[in-house]
Amino acid sequence: MNKMRIVAGGLITIVLLLFGLGGYGYADNLGNTQHCDIATHEVALDGGVLYYNRAGEGPLVVLLHGLFAQKEQWDALLCLLSAAGYTAIAPDLPGYGKSIDFPLADYQLEHQADRIQQLMEALGIHSFDLAGSSMGGAIAALYVQRYPLSVRSLAFIGSPLGVVDWSPAVKAAIYQGVNPFIPINAAQFDLEMRLLLVNPPAIPDEVKEALIKDYVERNRHYQQVWDIVNLYDTLLYQRRRIRVPTLILWGENDQIFTVDSADQLRSRIPRSQRVRLPNAGHLPMLENAVETAAIYIRFLRGGYVGR
Repeated sequence: MNKMRIVAGGLITIVLLLFGLGGYGYADNLGNTQHCDIATHEVALDGGVLYYNRAGEGPLVVLLHGLFAQKEQWDALLCLLSAAGYTAIAPDLPGYGKSIDFPLADYQLEHQADRIQQLMEALGIHSFDLAGSSMGGAIAALYVQRYPLSVRSLAFIGSPLGVVDWSPAVKAAIYQGVNPFIPINAAQFDLEMRLLLVNPPAIPDEVKEALIKDYVERNRHYQQVWDIVNLYDTLLYQRRRIRVPTLILWGENDQIFTVDSADQLRSRIPRSQRVRLPNAGHLPMLENAVETAAIYIRFLRGGYVGR
């Protein structure tokens, strides 16, 4: 495997491959591999080119990834939504994945939300369902607040940034001078995987080395982005309330933001349903793709999913 391709693809792409979710497919409940057609497109916006993946035909769902991630983290969900009769779009947010031409100022979450609106305008889209993971959840909430007439429903697929402080495990690492999201050696990389995933896959040493090298060589950039995003750690308590139907899907074993905070978020969103997903961590769309999709599709179709 080419190391430069590994670095360009990022951690989430490697996780997809090791979970057997790469190649535009997913594993169903029986362990069978299912595939779908995912097309990558690009749109020139003011300040850079934004890339996005698209699959399916039907009502539109837009999926926003988290910090230091990229659009491929949604590949399995794109396929599952496509099979259920939806069109699903997952962009590389400005500055992430292949959408690398945007300025540092665009890492501000308000700017991220405005860029999504520019993408929707460029595509001629006026109404859609919106979901986000982690930082992407915070951006999705900001988008709903800034463009309330465009969004039919909101979903947090995994805990969003902006509800509660970092978990004790994340804080413990930071107190020791380690940022687990910007690992600079193998031990820190392994810590990141344990925090993100309930059952981390085994990652070959050469893959770890390539990813760690990128974190080391561009450490200043990663730290700058981290500093910007951390200005939004109470975002969902500072803003006006969200009025659209909202799904809060939170992994019981989330080691980034503890699951007890899901009830705090539900109390602030009048039309919300909360699901605490067993045996799931911070990225249920990766480890629990089929179950996550089933819950989300039932929500999109107007069914009750709360637990």
